[in-house]
Amino acid sequence: EVQLQASGGGLVQPGGSLTLSCAASGRPLDDYAIGWFRQAPGKEREGVSCHASSDGSAYYLDSVKGRFTVSSDKAKNMVYLQMNNLKPEDTAVYYCAASLGLVGTQTMGIMCRNTITDFWGKGTLVTVSS
Repeated sequence: EVQLQASGGGLVQPGGSLTLSCAASGRPLDDYAIGWFRQAPGKEREGVSCHASSDGSAYYLDSVKGRFTVSSDKAKNMVYLQMNNLKPEDTAVYYCAASLGLVGTQTMGIMCRNTITDFWGKGTLVTVSS
């Protein structure tokens, strides 16, 4: 069992930055990959970034490449999503989710594009607006 809690959302102006945090507990971070997913009003959920701290592999949605960066702190069992140059279309509820045993860049892409997850945390709202 893995427990997850996302935090760090808020209101930010276009072009601004936010860092989301995902606090994980229950199992060591190396046992699973963490995905950041988002869902905007009236839209389908999409995988933004998926990351395996065990091998450092990561996947990014095309629309966030070069703007978002995922990282992890194994000692703290934390995963972060640094979001820069935010755009109004980034407005959504962001969730972190875990998938046991997944590693590798190609697998991170599969995890994110197909929402392959075992555990979900509650979301945090990001609003990008002037």
